Amino acid sequence: MSYQIQYNDFPTFLRKHFPYKVQKISLNAGFTCPNRDGTKGWGGCTYCNNQTFNPDYCRTEKSIATQLEEGKCFFAHKYPEMKYLAYFQAYTNTYAELEGLKRKYEEALQVDGVVGLVIGTRPDCMPEELLQYLEELNRHTFLMVEYGIESASDETLRRINRGHTYADTVEAVQRTAACGILTGGHVILGLPGETHDTMVEQAGILSALPLSTLKIHQLQLIRGTRMAHEYEENPEGFHLFTEVDEYIDLVIDYVEHLRPDLVLERFVSQSPKELLIAPDWGLKNYEFVTRLQKRMKERGAYQGKKYRDSEKRVIFAEDNFTTE
Repeated sequence: MSYQIQYNDFPTFLRKHFPYKVQKISLNAGFTCPNRDGTKGWGGCTYCNNQTFNPDYCRTEKSIATQLEEGKCFFAHKYPEMKYLAYFQAYTNTYAELEGLKRKYEEALQVDGVVGLVIGTRPDCMPEELLQYLEELNRHTFLMVEYGIESASDETLRRINRGHTYADTVEAVQRTAACGILTGGHVILGLPGETHDTMVEQAGILSALPLSTLKIHQLQLIRGTRMAHEYEENPEGFHLFTEVDEYIDLVIDYVEHLRPDLVLERFVSQSPKELLIAPDWGLKNYEFVTRLQKRMKERGAYQGKKYRDSEKRVIFAEDNFTTE
């Protein structure tokens, strides 16, 4: 009897690229975003508080090299032979002049033990000149560009003040993948106005893109954000997954509709307890994954089970997407 793999996990993906253990080290390189500085808007995404994913060593007053060395110390006691990926994570890490970006990326690659880069950015912040540079860099080192997609619905993107459209996502992902660069995506499940059915439909739409990896996170309501204020004023406009089992079943439905070869990097995000309003499940990442895998086994579920490769065309309407 053959064994059905439940989903393509990120550690297995990394083992295909590296003969040793690798760990991402998050960096805050002092960038901003075009929806923060007035270029496309002010205030940033309504859900965003970057304190939720910056480790203690990750501070803008420290150089890239210093952040990496301190990050290495954090992990090295566990795996002395570990190698590292410099993860440009906070804000939009391609939103600056090209020469300044080159200096930051290359400073990271010069740190001992750093074997590649992961660059988090927005779909509307990948100018052609930078992409050409990254295409050349990709010939010499491991490189992944991770785009914050968040949603395939333009209505949702407007509501959360993203400042870009899903058409921007399609263009950026296609251009990046065409250069031979590993291309990742990030989506948030549970954004206001989206339903179980529209979120599951999104899985099929994203599967039409040449993505290599995908991160899936639950919506977290974070103190000090505009979305937290919106929730105070209109809680009925939100559906927060206060019951973890409900979210697990949504993730399984979503994964079943994803392209079978996509690598799934994460299913949840964890914010500091002092910043998190909801949902607070009290689970660590590995505990969530254990429960997810158990539920998938109970349901006989696996990635791509309900995926239909029908070369679905995505049509961009003014207010949303449709498919045919």
